[in-house]
Amino acid sequence: MIKHKVIFGEEELLASDGQNLRNFLKKHNKKLHNDNSNYLNCKGLGTCGTCAVKITGSVNPPNRIETFRLKLPPFIKDSKLRLACQICIKNDLKVIKFKGFWGEEEI
Repeated sequence: MIKHKVIFGEEELLASDGQNLRNFLKKHNKKLHNDNSNYLNCKGLGTCGTCAVKITGSVNPPNRIETFRLKLPPFIKDSKLRLACQICIKNDLKVIKFKGFWGEEEI
């Protein structure tokens, strides 16, 4: 079975090829949601945007749902954020979660 390295914060985890990033991080008790978004989120449907992360590494292109959500506030054009719930792990990744409610970088 193919395994990929996922770096989240200071931790390095191994994920099976094809796993969903949101589900993988939640399974390993990694804090993917900030503040009350832990309770107020779409549970992986791609509609709320609270699982937004910055990713270094090759991932699947954004789908229609993710593209639409990341065009709405509070996200800014070309933020380079992705929704963890829409990412399929196929390579080694570095994942950064910012402190904003939706995972956006606070300026």
